[in-house]
Amino acid sequence: MSGPDYGRSFAALRAACPDEWSAYTDHAFVRGLGDGTLPQASFLHYLVQDYVFLVHFARAWSLGVVKAETMAEMKTCARTVDALVNHEMALHVKTCAKAGIEETALFSAKEEVANLAYTRYVIDAGLQGDFLDLMVALAPCCFGYGEIGLRLVGAACNDTPYADWIATYADVDYQQVMVSFGDMLDAAVIRRLGADFKATPRWAQLQGRFTKATELEVGFWDMGLLGA
Repeated sequence: MSGPDYGRSFAALRAACPDEWSAYTDHAFVRGLGDGTLPQASFLHYLVQDYVFLVHFARAWSLGVVKAETMAEMKTCARTVDALVNHEMALHVKTCAKAGIEETALFSAKEEVANLAYTRYVIDAGLQGDFLDLMVALAPCCFGYGEIGLRLVGAACNDTPYADWIATYADVDYQQVMVSFGDMLDAAVIRRLGADFKATPRWAQLQGRFTKATELEVGFWDMGLLGA
């Protein structure tokens, strides 16, 4: 099944790891969000860990400013850091506050092993690799949530308690950010590898990074379910 149009690079990366991508975007955790059967304890456990994740994710996007070669790349990375720190994390704070979990507890929460493995993998990609290494490691989370949001908003049951979460990622603003990210990624790939990027030896290496990050997303959902 084809996904949203977030550009040529993402489409190629997604198509080359169909099993891993399906395990991520059609995970039992995701289905539970849509039909409302996900236990609240699992959702809150996930939200707390995702807050910690986003702290490191913002730091990884900040590395993109350092690794960028064009002003467009720098602007995309800077805007993403702002969106993560000042907007997306606010959803976690608001939702957890309703359940009696304060922001100070979120920031100081113990980091689960699956969370640590994923965030450090992404940051390591940015520290050791170049701009493309970092972007393809970041891509599964960004694009995957956009795809999940679009699918769930049309199929979710009317009374799912997770409607706000779904709406956040299905929202036109988030979707436009993903389209812009896809355009920037395409330009970055073509700038460095050429228009026939899939034929280059480097592409297989980048695919490996994307696939591994997708597998780590599956592990993150697994961790969420264990919080029930």
